Amino acid sequence: MIQAVRRSWESLSLYLPVLLMALLALGSWWLVRNAPSAPKTAQERSVGHDPDYTMVHFMVKDFDVQGRMQSEIRGDQADHYPDTDTLEIQNVDMRGYAPDGAKTTATAKKGISNSDASEVQLWGNAVVIRQPLPPKSPMQFEGEFLHAWTQEERVKSHLPVVLTQGKDRFTADQLDYDNVSRVVQMQGRVRGVLEPGR
Repeated sequence: MIQAVRRSWESLSLYLPVLLMALLALGSWWLVRNAPSAPKTAQERSVGHDPDYTMVHFMVKDFDVQGRMQSEIRGDQADHYPDTDTLEIQNVDMRGYAPDGAKTTATAKKGISNSDASEVQLWGNAVVIRQPLPPKSPMQFEGEFLHAWTQEERVKSHLPVVLTQGKDRFTADQLDYDNVSRVVQMQGRVRGVLEPGR
């Protein structure tokens, strides 16, 4: 009888390390499965399109390395959206200054700007005025929507636009203006009035 118990104990002791390892593995698996997850980073938390900060009655100025002002943005309120890194501005008033001294102004009821203000979408009574150095006349764009690229010096719209320079006036259903190449493309119902020079 004692020998039978001893043989059973010896047989059991051969499998005891395997059983202990199985119990430890099962316990580890249970702990990992039920452990709390790591806290999410700020970037993971802000997946929704919610503003992370708001500015009210603000003005932001941007300067180059020589201290010359490059741009200025004002508005009644601006909301920054981190998921798209854009500013949504109510009653936007922008000014951009080119190295040659030309000034571009843009106003609208609402503006959406990227982080460096190099691309701006203007909604509601949108007006963009490019004021070159004399003797050239200012060029004015008006419409319900204007899409402006300040560094590329382009203005585009898929909605009706009025283009005025001096006494010349054009209307079109769509517009694509490139100041660098000095090319304006108008589509749809295009009408123009050209005043003869004196």
